[in-house]
Amino acid sequence: MAPVVRSGRTRYANDRGLTSRMVGTMFGLGLLYVVLAAVLIALGSSTIFVLVIAGGGLFLQWYFSDVMALRAMRAAVVAPEQAPQLHALVDRLCAMADMPKPRIAIADTDIPNAFATGRSQSRAVVCVTTGLLRRLDVAELEGVLSHELSHIAHRDVTVMTVASFAGVLAGLLTRMWLWGGVGRRGGRDQNAAVIFLIVILVSAVVYVVSFLLTRALSRYRELSADRAGALLTGNPTALATALQKVSGDIVGIPDRDLRAIEAVSAFAFAPALTTKASFSTLFQTHPPLNKRLEQLAQIAAQLGQR
Repeated sequence: MAPVVRSGRTRYANDRGLTSRMVGTMFGLGLLYVVLAAVLIALGSSTIFVLVIAGGGLFLQWYFSDVMALRAMRAAVVAPEQAPQLHALVDRLCAMADMPKPRIAIADTDIPNAFATGRSQSRAVVCVTTGLLRRLDVAELEGVLSHELSHIAHRDVTVMTVASFAGVLAGLLTRMWLWGGVGRRGGRDQNAAVIFLIVILVSAVVYVVSFLLTRALSRYRELSADRAGALLTGNPTALATALQKVSGDIVGIPDRDLRAIEAVSAFAFAPALTTKASFSTLFQTHPPLNKRLEQLAQIAAQLGQR
């Protein structure tokens, strides 16, 4: 069993390199908040409505994240007697990580995947699909569950909800000025056109940069969850095998079936299917499969495994 370092209230291992990159990303998002707040102040109190709408919408998304995700996947929470092996694995991992046990749910779909969500550890839920249960052996399933429990331990749902605030706010601000506000007062205000262009430009830039930074943060979180999960179980090879199985089988799933998991894709276990780094990886929520496998191979080497 690999030694782990206590992280917060759990024994999930920290990764200083990944943590520093995530801190840098959050700092960049913080700068965007400052810029956008300055624009809002300059435009006057009418934009407070946008702040309320954006904040309220994200709060509801965060607060009801578990309910919305389970409904989107048509998943059902299962009791220990309904899925004894699955509950036993989660019980063992939670004991190892010294964390509360989340609810366990199963979604009846052939798509091999899993996700974790919930606004807090007390409201957390880990959901696996029947397709995943059919394809993975016990060690591989344990690796996937450890990855998902790491997301809960590190409060990733809250982190990603906060990180997305600037982009949502910028989008709403742009729509407000396009559909109403200054855009309709152009004939009565000689400065309206200039202000309108400034708002559109700043909002567009904030939205694009926020989108890219949030996607980068999501990729860092996936790498961090892979590392923490592999160190907790001491079996990075099993997690790597699970990644290969899942990514390989998803290629053959019809697009119409894959759309059923779009609502939880940002929190799903399945990696991006790009195998090489490219410009398109900037828009992906998951790092390329080869990058995840390389990290797990390095962990295996550190643990003296081949």
